[in-house]
Parts: sequence; C-alpha cells; structure tokens
Amino acid sequence: RILGVSEVAARVPSAVCMAALILLQHWFLTTTRGAFIGLVGSLMLLLNIEMVAIGRMALTDSALIFFTTASLYGFWLGLHGEGRQRHAFWLFYAGMAIGMLTKGPIGVVVPLLGSIPYLIVTHRWEQFGRRGFPVVGLLIFALIALPWYGAMLWIHGSSYLASVKADTVGRFFNVIGGQGGTIFLYLPILFFGFFPWSGFLPAALFGVWKEWREARRSTPQDNDRKPGPQELELFAALWLLGVFVLFALSATRLPHYIGPLYPAAAILVASYWSRCVKQPGTPGLRASLWTLMLLGFVLGLLLIASPLFYATYIEQITKEFPVARAVEPGIGPTAAGFVLIIGVGIVGYFGLAEHRRAGAFWTAAATIVVVMLIAIVIMLPHFSKYFIDPPHELAYVAGVNLQPHDQLIIYGPPKPSLLFYAKRQTVMIKPGEEDTMKPHIAGPGRTMILLPSRLKSKLPAEAAGFSPILERYGYALLANEPMVKLPPTPMNQPTIPPNPHGL
Repeated sequence: RILGVSEVAARVPSAVCMAALILLQHWFLTTTRGAFIGLVGSLMLLLNIEMVAIGRMALTDSALIFFTTASLYGFWLGLHGEGRQRHAFWLFYAGMAIGMLTKGPIGVVVPLLGSIPYLIVTHRWEQFGRRGFPVVGLLIFALIALPWYGAMLWIHGSSYLASVKADTVGRFFNVIGGQGGTIFLYLPILFFGFFPWSGFLPAALFGVWKEWREARRSTPQDNDRKPGPQELELFAALWLLGVFVLFALSATRLPHYIGPLYPAAAILVASYWSRCVKQPGTPGLRASLWTLMLLGFVLGLLLIASPLFYATYIEQITKEFPVARAVEPGIGPTAAGFVLIIGVGIVGYFGLAEHRRAGAFWTAAATIVVVMLIAIVIMLPHFSKYFIDPPHELAYVAGVNLQPHDQLIIYGPPKPSLLFYAKRQTVMIKPGEEDTMKPHIAGPGRTMILLPSRLKSKLPAEAAGFSPILERYGYALLANEPMVKLPPTPMNQPTIPPNPHGL
C-alpha cells in the first residue's frame, strides 16, 4: 500500500532480504571466526553475479535464502554456543517454518540438508538431542507454518493439494518452466555465478575433506567436544554439497535455484582466503588464482564476442525477442569483457606474489563492482528497452482500457510476468493452441490480443476483424473494437443556414 503496485514495490522485498542476508552473514562470521573473515565472507556473498541478480529480481528466492541461512546459523550457534547463544536453536525452527511459508517444502529441506549430514558425519546426534529442544522446536514449527496451510486447504480443498503437488513434486520429477539439461548443468552455473570467488572453491572443498579425514583418524569421538576451527567449514561444505546435489537431481533446473548454497560457499572461500593471506604456502593457492583468471578470461572473451554470437544465433533470438534483427547488442558487453580481462590479470599480479597477495581480494572485488555497474547502467536499460519492456507496456495499456467483463488474450511464448502489468485476469494461449482461442474471440464485449507481431499470421480466421491499436518493438496489441467510439449519426441532421454574407 505504501509503494503501490509497481516494479519498484515488487522488487523491494528481494533487495531488503538480500541486504539482511549480507548483514546476517557478517554478524555470524564475525561472531564465530573473527572480524577479518566476517568482512571478507560478507563481501564475497554480496559481490558475485548470482546474488546481485537474485537481489534485483521480483522473486521469493531472496527471502528463501535469508530464512534458510538464518535457520542454519541458528542451528550452529544453538549446538555449539554457550549461555544465551543456546537459544539460537529457536531460530533454526522458526527459519524453517517461515522458509516453508515463503516457498514451500524447500524452506525445510535446505536446512535439513545442511544440519542432518553434519550431525551424521560428526556423530553429534546425542548433543543435538540434549541441546536442540527437538520436541518444542517441532511445536514451534507447527504453530508458525501449519495455520496457513490449514487455511488454504480449508478454503481451496483438493485443488490446493494438486497445486502444491505440481509446484513441488512435479517440479522435481518433471521439467516445468525451466530447462532440463543434465545433472552437470549447475557446475558452470556455480562457477560463473559465484565468480570471481568460485576459483577458490575447489581448493577450499578439498582442504575441508583433507582436514576431516585427518581429524577422524586422530580425534576421539567425543559428542561434547568443542568444534575445531575447521568444523564450521565442514558444516558449510556439507550444506553446499547437499543443496547442490538436490537441485542437480531435480528435473526442473533454473540458475537461481542453487542460491541457498551461496552463503556456505562464501564461508568456505573466506576461510580459505584467510589462510592464504596468513600462510603463504597454503596448498592450492596458485591453482586457485589461475582458475579465477581462466574463468575471468573466458567470461570476458564471451562478452567481447557477444556481437558475433548475436549475429550467428539471430534466428533463435528472434523467436523469443521479435525486434532482435533491428537492434544491436550495444557497447556494454564489450566494455564489461575488457574490464574483466584486465581486472583478473591484475588479480593475478597481486595474488601470485606473496608480498602483494592481500591486494588480490580488493582487486577482484573492484573488478566485479565495475562489471556490475556497466551491466546495471548500460546493458540492462538497453536490453529492457527493446526486449523486456515492450510487452509489459502493451499489457499495461490493455489492462487500463479493458473493463472487468472484457477479455485480454496473451498469445505467444508464456510470459507470466505480463499478468502483473495487466493487473487483470487473462487468457494465455501458446503457439499451436490456436483452436482454444476461438471461444474467447467470439465472446461478448471488447477483446484484446497481445502477441508478437510475427505471430499475426497464425491467428485463427475468427480474429480477422481484429485491428492493431498499438505496436511496440515487435509486439502488437489487437482489438475487436476501436479505442474511441464515435456517436451514432442522427437520422435528421440539422441543416446549416446559408451565410447571408456569402461567406
């Protein structure tokens, strides 16, 4: 109500949750690992491609990541903290409950994928049973989450159960609204999404495995032992791997699905980088720096070559964005590519020399900041003007000019976001389903059709009387009635008397 119904209002919750997540990351790491890792770990979580993108999207994923992360941090502090920190366990259960309200069962699954493997590997089940308040915690979870689901079931009945099943189990076993790919799809997404810090991730994970293997041989299995300095990294590694494997096995795969593992990745890399700065001979450092530089060079070259790729795949691009043939990619991708290549080169200059190593982190951070500014200030406005905004603007025009009893048909590749801009119920019809459009065209009242201009020839014959009322960069809005109706001509029009002056 404060901001109204607008793009800004839709994106504010994501931005707020992302800011809260960064503050939570800083507080948790500062509390458990010290100020340096707290600063570096929070900046690594903030300054990467995936988190910046999620924080700008009008999605619930930002809130999901915040609550699942808060839940897992509550688990760690409650299990290992002293005094008042033990009460952080309530955050474990409350975070799961609110996460479930945010995006369904995945809000519970993610914290369990981080906590249960950790309890198994470290043999801390007995400690959890004593300190974790499992019975009371489950009651708190039920009191927060179940009333909403009970109300929805009572109001909507079996149709709500069917919807929940389709959006949870259905997405896991079937491709819905995303892409299939293979179980390896998320490897490049993680490496490029968590860039530039992903270059250190393999060495950090290998170091955790090596430390755990050595600790298992030498440390007695005492359920009440204090966690060693590496045990938080083991917790983060199991959290990361659990979430990664879950979504890799899912049939529906979208880049932002693995967002909940990024706080864990930031913990791992921040801890590893802290050792690299303090211990010059840290294993894997040089390989990590070369990996970072290689990723930066590849991504930079891809951006520089994007005009060539754009021209090569123009046919496929035009199917999704009708005006693509008439628009050039602009200077933004090329500029970002050169910044990346130069930036990672400087990172290598600092990082590969022991006495300059601390500057590598700040150079990498500055590089990604400049690239993001180019993307936000130059690339995204250019892309939105020609490819994203046109159907949104036409949907808004249709929504403003249609009465509640009128109809809006959206024909073409599915774009659920158009419902937000139209602010009304619509009939969405995919290419190949033209026959289902006929009953709606024949209905009473004003009817409008929003479609890519190239699909006009695919409309059924019943739409022949529809005329274009507005076109915008490859999209058209058709209507069966003119926007302005002239009053009917009266039968007996008054005659104008002749001018006596002959004028």
